[in-house]
Amino acid sequence: MLLRMPRTNVVYVSSMPIDPVIIDYYLHLLPGITGFHARERLTLLSCYDCSSTPLTEKILQRPRLIERIKQSVHAGHVAHIACFNTTAYERTLAVRLGLPIYGCDPSLIYLGTKSGSRRLFMKAGATIPAGVENLQSYDDIVHAVAGLKDMYPNLKKAVIKLNDGFSGDGNAILKYPEHISKKEMYDWTHHNLYKSIIPVAKDLSMKMFLEKFELMQGIVEEFVEGNVKTSPSVQCRINPLGEVDIISTHDQVLGGESGQVFLGAHFPADAAYRVEIAQIGKAIAGELKKAGVLGRFSIDFVSVKEKEAWKHYAIEINLRKGGTTHPFLMLQFLTNGYYDENTGLFETPGKQQRYYFASDNLQRESYKGLAPQDLIDIAMFHGLHFDGATQKGVMFHMIGALSQFGKMGVVCIGESPEEAYSFYTRTFEVLDAETAVK
Repeated sequence: MLLRMPRTNVVYVSSMPIDPVIIDYYLHLLPGITGFHARERLTLLSCYDCSSTPLTEKILQRPRLIERIKQSVHAGHVAHIACFNTTAYERTLAVRLGLPIYGCDPSLIYLGTKSGSRRLFMKAGATIPAGVENLQSYDDIVHAVAGLKDMYPNLKKAVIKLNDGFSGDGNAILKYPEHISKKEMYDWTHHNLYKSIIPVAKDLSMKMFLEKFELMQGIVEEFVEGNVKTSPSVQCRINPLGEVDIISTHDQVLGGESGQVFLGAHFPADAAYRVEIAQIGKAIAGELKKAGVLGRFSIDFVSVKEKEAWKHYAIEINLRKGGTTHPFLMLQFLTNGYYDENTGLFETPGKQQRYYFASDNLQRESYKGLAPQDLIDIAMFHGLHFDGATQKGVMFHMIGALSQFGKMGVVCIGESPEEAYSFYTRTFEVLDAETAVK
């Protein structure tokens, strides 16, 4: 998408080569740029390594590949590294390449943990759920769970979170027993807590969860209840000049048995609070700026409607690109539109509003075996594609994961939230029909 800018060059490094069909799919949709012009400015490099080793570690193991990356950056060009997450590996690669990273220094990673987030929220004056951070062991969990119930007798559930949990899979849910005295509560937590904690990730046993907890540490906090409850997020950016921008707001769709797993998101967030959460997000971003944070990040909330007002609980900071970063960039570069921080709305150059529903969990067992070319054929035949003339339709991503995992992502752009979501449901219907056993 960055190739839309006519003087921008992109060096794209992947674990395995990317199917030319996928490259053509994206370049064809760039408005105002021919595919040839864009392709001339795109350098694709690969490690030819499909192992689960992190991509940047693979690059560091290949000095000749590092040299090819260096040679691909034209002399005299200003360049930087863009990546999903910034760790010590990315910092080492930056030093080897002599290029800066547009992202958060890994020395500040604590600020993006569950414990670090809670502490920073308190500095920013944001409302947070009752809880305890910087817990290190099972005994710490026991005392925190008992202490929360002691302070808040009406509490029904607690959430135990790994500091570096991702997409809800690092969480575990605990239901408190009903009608229990303080003494009984103390006995219960010491003798029955272990078998009462349920990890959100289906393939994670309690034993494994506690092993990860002692390794990563974590928090215990109240499970926020509410008859009307949503999970919005705010995407922010701090640029190298120290300027803080609100990029977008989303209402996240969470699923799983405990409602903790990220499934997708509506853009923008609900009109009732999109501007309000953006203002809270900006205050939090201001504290992150003071700490030296740079780049894109997001802040997650749980919002509960109380009578006619909304109460927003800050939950966590994601100091990286996330599930809502890529969809918004697609919308921005496909339409050349603008997000207005004051209204929380996105407008095209023709002053038309655009909305989307995005998900990186469009998945079925029956989709396994679909090659990128198969997907493109199906999309073209059924009109499941983004139309540059109307500036709405469906864009696919994570196409390379489809054949092996039966999974990919979509960004469904429409003139209204309802139209955007209808594109999403139609995509499922078409793919289900095309992959049905006949």
